[in-house]
Amino acid sequence: TGGQSRFAAPPQTPPDHVGELEAAWTFRTGDTPVSPGGGGAEDQGTPLQVGDDLFFCSPNNTVISIDATSGTENWRHDFPTETRTWVRCRGLAYFDAAVPLPQPTLPGATPVSPVDLSDDAACQRRIFMDTIDAVLVALDAETGALCEDFGNGGTVDLKEGLGAAQSPLYSLTSPPTLAGSTVVVGGRVADNVALDMPGGVMRGFDVITGEMKWAFDPGNPGDRDAPAEGTAYTRSTPNVWAPMTYDAASNTVFMPVGNAAIDLWGVERTPEDEKYGASILALDATTGDEKWVYQTVHHDLWDFDVPMQPTLIDFKGTPALVFGTKAGQIFVLDRVTGEPLTEVEEVPVKPATIPGEKYSPTQPKSVGMPQIGAQHLTEADMWGATPFDQLMCRVIFKGYRYEGLFTAPDTDYSLSFPGSLGGMNWGGLSYDPTANTVFVNDMRLGLWVHMMEQDPEAAASNGSEAVNTVMGGVPLKGTPYSVNKNRFLSPLGIPCQEPPFGTLTAIDMDTQKVAWEAPLGTVQDTVLFGMKMHLPMPVGMPTIGGSLSTQGGLVFFAATQDYYLRAFDSATGKEVWKARMPVGSQGTPISYVSQKDGRQYIVISAGGARQSADRGDYLIAYALPQG
Repeated sequence: TGGQSRFAAPPQTPPDHVGELEAAWTFRTGDTPVSPGGGGAEDQGTPLQVGDDLFFCSPNNTVISIDATSGTENWRHDFPTETRTWVRCRGLAYFDAAVPLPQPTLPGATPVSPVDLSDDAACQRRIFMDTIDAVLVALDAETGALCEDFGNGGTVDLKEGLGAAQSPLYSLTSPPTLAGSTVVVGGRVADNVALDMPGGVMRGFDVITGEMKWAFDPGNPGDRDAPAEGTAYTRSTPNVWAPMTYDAASNTVFMPVGNAAIDLWGVERTPEDEKYGASILALDATTGDEKWVYQTVHHDLWDFDVPMQPTLIDFKGTPALVFGTKAGQIFVLDRVTGEPLTEVEEVPVKPATIPGEKYSPTQPKSVGMPQIGAQHLTEADMWGATPFDQLMCRVIFKGYRYEGLFTAPDTDYSLSFPGSLGGMNWGGLSYDPTANTVFVNDMRLGLWVHMMEQDPEAAASNGSEAVNTVMGGVPLKGTPYSVNKNRFLSPLGIPCQEPPFGTLTAIDMDTQKVAWEAPLGTVQDTVLFGMKMHLPMPVGMPTIGGSLSTQGGLVFFAATQDYYLRAFDSATGKEVWKARMPVGSQGTPISYVSQKDGRQYIVISAGGARQSADRGDYLIAYALPQG
C-alpha cells in the first residue's frame, strides 16, 4: 500500500488452514544472481501486483510481466548493464492515468498537479524502474514498450547534473516513489570510497513527460532547479538509497536519509551534512520544499543510515510514521511536525581521539519504544559452537574497545554493536492495523573497526578505482585514514554474542511493549568449512528483507539464511507453517486475491540467501488448494 503497511486485508488463510498452503505455480526469470556475499548481484526484489498482472524486476534490471493467477509470462524488457558491483533491483512503481488523482485532505497541503494525457494515448498504465546504471525508465504496463513521451524516448538519465558519477560510484537499487503525479527518486552513493563523490540529490519528475519538477540538494537546500551548465549538484552530500513513503493526505514524501560519502570520518562535513545525515526528511511532493527533518544520529561515524521507508500508522489519534534504524532504534514521529510521539532521550556518549573530529557529546535513544537487538554486550554474552570457540570470542571481545551502542571508531580496534548492517535494514516493518501491532525483523551482527593512517599521496587519490562492498578494507580516499572493518565472528565464522542472531518481534503499539519475539531461521543451510550443517537448530539467523502481515492472523517471512518461507501466528509468534524453497530468499512476500479464480496467493522471490553460494531465479506463488 502507499502507507507501506505490508498488510494483506483479505482474511482467506487463517492459522488453522495455513498448513494446507501449497505451491500453485513457479516462474523462472532467467536471471540468476552471482557473486554471493553482498558485493555482486543479489535478488532482493518485491513483486508488484496490479489487477491480473504481476510485475517484477530481476537483479540485472529485466522487467517482467506475469499473469498473477497462472504464473505465465506476458512480456519482458531487458536493460543490459556492464556494472558488476552491488547489482540488485528491489522493486517497481506503477501509475494509471485513467484513475483520478487523490487530492490531499490536510489543510494547507499543496495540491497534486493534474495529469495531461489524452484517453487514446499510449502508456495509460506505466511501470517505472530505477536501473543500477542510474536511469529512470517508464514502460507501458500492457506491452513492456518504452513510453516514448517520457523523458528521452522513455528514459531519464539520473547522472545529469552530478558531475563525475560513473557506475558503481553512483547507482540506484530501490524503486522510484509515485507521489501523486510526481515520480520521486533518490540515489545510492558508494560508502567510504572517497571524499569527493557524487551528491545525494533527491529529485521529482513529471509522471507523463519525465520533465524534472524539482530537485532537493542537501548541500544547497534552498534551490529547486538543476545546476547551471558546467556546474553540478553539491558533491558528497547525504543520500537516499532506501525506498521512500508517500502520504497522499498531506502530499508529502518521507525520505530515509543516509550520510555524506564518508561515513567513518567526519572532520570536513558541512553544516548541511550535519543537519540532514541519518535523518527522516519530509518534502512537499509537488514542490520539493522541505517540511521538516528529524535526525536519528548526530554526526554519524558508524554508517547508521536510516535504512528503510517509514510505515504510516495512526498513533493514539495522531497521524504518525514508524520506522527502524540500523542502531536497533524504533522511532514514532508526528507526520505533520516530525516531532517524536514516544520518548527519545539524549544520552551522553564518549568521544574517540581522531584529530579534528567533531564528536557529538550526546546521541538520541528511542527509550519510549523497544530497542531491538541493541543490548549492551558483556563478556558473559560471548557464545560459541564449542568451548574453544567461546573462549576465543571472550579473548577477541576483551581485545576490542567497546563502550556500548555508539563506540566511536579510532586507530585501535573498536567494536560496534549492532554494526552498520543492522539492527534493522531496508526490508522495513509490517503493520496490522486491526491488532495495532508492528512486526520487526532484525540482524544482530557486530562489527569491528580499525582506522589506519595512510600516506598523503594515497589520500589525494579520487578513489574511482575502488568501491567499498561493505566488508574488508575501505579506502577513504582524500582523508588521512583508511579503514579495515569486518563482522564480529568466532574462529568458526559464527557471531560471537549469544543467539538469537536474527528475530521477528511483535510490538503492541497500544502499550509500546514487545508482545512476542521469535528466532528467525536455522543453521540447516549454513555452510561451515565448505559443508552444509544440515542442523535445524532454531538459533535465529541474520535477516534481510521484510515481513508480510495478514488480517487472517498470520505473519509471513522468508529472508532467513535457510531456504524456507514461514508463517507465524501473529498473536503468539508460534511458527505454524513453512515451505521449503529451492534456494533461500532476500525478498519480502506479497499477497493478493486473484480476480480470475478468487484464491489468495502469497508470492515470494527466491534468488539465494545472503552469504549463500546456492543461487536461483525463482518466483513462487503459494495458495490453498482449489475449492
